[in-house]
Amino acid sequence: MIPLRTTLERKKPPIVNGALVAANVLVFIAQLFMGEHTERVIQTFGFLPARLVDPAAFHYAPWEVGITLVTSLFLHGGFVHLIGNLIYLWVFGGAVEEVLGHGRFLLLYISCGALGSLTHTLLFPQSTVPSIGASGSIAGILGAFLVLLPHARIVTLFPLVVYWAMAEIPAVLFLPIWFGMQFFNGFLSLQAARRAFEVVGIAWWAHVGGFLFGALMSVVFRAMRRNATMRAT
Repeated sequence: MIPLRTTLERKKPPIVNGALVAANVLVFIAQLFMGEHTERVIQTFGFLPARLVDPAAFHYAPWEVGITLVTSLFLHGGFVHLIGNLIYLWVFGGAVEEVLGHGRFLLLYISCGALGSLTHTLLFPQSTVPSIGASGSIAGILGAFLVLLPHARIVTLFPLVVYWAMAEIPAVLFLPIWFGMQFFNGFLSLQAARRAFEVVGIAWWAHVGGFLFGALMSVVFRAMRRNATMRAT
């Protein structure tokens, strides 16, 4: 499923969301110009679960590892990785930013990415494979969208065998299906890790953790806004 847009009308420009999209693109362009040094940059600024568990073994200070929880969110492993993430960020991020406001949206983006990486670490604490990309952050935005705008509709493209179909899918259907796919693939990754003793490919549990944290924070936000409205009246 490829989301193209929501049916919601925007009243405010998504300033922070647009800036995040631009930042990810600019960092990726910089990676392209780094050439053979790109791998070193990914190893340095990407997030390694084993490095968080034992910073001294990698000659890192704890605060330096903490920084990689943020820097890793702006690195991507390829064009497909980047475009796949930014499509979802562009489609869903603006609407969430409009509900939360610029500052809270940015805080949600960063915290969901960090919590996603920590979830990945809980399940694969010995992994030395760099975890990079904004997937955990974007998963958190999707979780927030589900809580804050469940009745919105998503214009979705379905690449079928011989043609492409398009339909409007309710967010309350689209997003749980997306989350279920992440959870199922995360379960399969656990089984594979038990056999191979290493983690490769996509950090599915970062998606799961980011989504759940984004949904939880949005529930808290709704409750606080409701209480504030009740006090005002």
